[in-house]
Amino acid sequence: MTRLPVPAADEILFVPLGGVGDIGMNCALYGHAGRWIMVDLGVTFGDEMTPGIEIIVPDTAAAEAVRNRLDAIVITHAHEDHIGAVPHLWSELGAPVHVTPFSAAFLRRKLRDESAEGEVPIVEHEPGVRFAVGPFELEYLPLAHSIPEPNALVLRTAAGSVFHTGDWKLDPGPVVGAPVDEGLFRRLGDEGIAAMICDSTNATIDGASGSEADLLESLTSLIAARSNRVVFACFASNVARLDTVARAAGANGRSTALVGRSLKRMDNIARQCGYLADIPAFVSEQHSGYLPRSNTAMICTGSQGEPRAALARIASGSHPHVALESGDTLVFSSRTIPGNERSVARLQDRFLRMGVEIVTSRDAFVHVSGHPGRAELRRMYEWIRPKAAVPVHGELHHLRAHAELARECGVGTVAEIEDGVLLRIAGDRVERLGDVRVGRLGLDGGRLVPLESEHVRARRRLSEQGIVTASIVLNGGGRTLVEPSVSSRGIVAEDEVAELASELATRCNHAIGRLTGMQRRDDGTVEEAARRAMRRHVREQYNRRPLVEVHVMRIDGGHSR
Repeated sequence: MTRLPVPAADEILFVPLGGVGDIGMNCALYGHAGRWIMVDLGVTFGDEMTPGIEIIVPDTAAAEAVRNRLDAIVITHAHEDHIGAVPHLWSELGAPVHVTPFSAAFLRRKLRDESAEGEVPIVEHEPGVRFAVGPFELEYLPLAHSIPEPNALVLRTAAGSVFHTGDWKLDPGPVVGAPVDEGLFRRLGDEGIAAMICDSTNATIDGASGSEADLLESLTSLIAARSNRVVFACFASNVARLDTVARAAGANGRSTALVGRSLKRMDNIARQCGYLADIPAFVSEQHSGYLPRSNTAMICTGSQGEPRAALARIASGSHPHVALESGDTLVFSSRTIPGNERSVARLQDRFLRMGVEIVTSRDAFVHVSGHPGRAELRRMYEWIRPKAAVPVHGELHHLRAHAELARECGVGTVAEIEDGVLLRIAGDRVERLGDVRVGRLGLDGGRLVPLESEHVRARRRLSEQGIVTASIVLNGGGRTLVEPSVSSRGIVAEDEVAELASELATRCNHAIGRLTGMQRRDDGTVEEAARRAMRRHVREQYNRRPLVEVHVMRIDGGHSR
């Protein structure tokens, strides 16, 4: 792996540490004239492959190695996959965090929740105002997305300019924020842009993502057609959707309640920053159950099937204030993030068994994306006219579709990369210099641990393949004194456990019996022979590779050792 070099004055270096090849955990480094800045520092979330770990952050070892030359962490917007890792990684990086006002308010709340308020230097900037960080002149340019104050970032240097889009769309009626200023981006293109580092999330989808304003009529009609409670599941950060749902409910004479702590937190931050000013105060979840079902709309967290979110607790009957009944309607007003399909389907099935009607974007117009479709990408390439394109923010098939589109738009150089690839941008040239270390760290009991560490792998194997534990009692010479005691979990059905334990005990005895007398006197050799025999039997008979633990106890003359 290449260590980060000292960037020269005639070049811009770029390396993504997260978000290129996967959805989420966005983080990138830019280098110029001996200095570095980081753009975004986000999280992704655990799944069944990371048991016990809910929050995952990028491995920023490459940036930590140049900490004395890292001048800033610049955040494009306040989504967790762009800002959520700041409380967990800032102490290893130490640079001031640059944000716009809404992101600043959101970050301060997160730091307060982590008991780190006041520790991180936060520098606020209004969009459109240029500011210097080391050898970079930076400027936030407002775009549309599904959260207030989403910004692209222009990085101007003596070696040229780079346009980093962040997450964006072109929305003529964004509900929150102003429509995108086409002239602003055309003028930026006139300046000359060496490379456009651009969102690829919807690069496989034809057309445009749609306008939030167009959603209001559809949701108003959906509520009007139902006489019982209507619940909307969406991302807590989608402030525009809170506005749209509240207006649609109000048009039908309904009050709107927020269910979930992150929703209430986002509502408070948005109002503090001047958003949702025309929306009446939301009903608390504690009082929502007292409202007639025909007069109620709710907005809930948990649209991705998160086990601790409000929707999952309602589905299990464990929510202290909210219960859904047969005849109610649950609207998934969000996109299912790739990888969450199974957890979302399981959640929906639980509500269907309760007699709750499920409405998704397959059934009705209930969601618009916050990312650009192919038509919007084409317009941005027409405005910016970059010399090079670098697709980011997406899985491999998104990145490849984006690269194909960029070539169709006439971009001369398209760099197809993944996390860890170090690029050099200089004039009309973009070249690959090598690879730097990247990876993922999981927040495990308050500590950050590599996801490929032994104890995480063991936990994953336990959850997927099961476990076998055996206790073997020998005398000093290696003779078995009692039948090995074997137990297992997660391999066979309950009524087969005893039969499996008996067979594995026999396999242990046979394995030990094949050892020489000297080998049987060594605990490690006995443990390994028994472990291999039991693992081989389970693999051959049940096609599983369980975690196998073997304990050897020696008893000589009535004493154990």
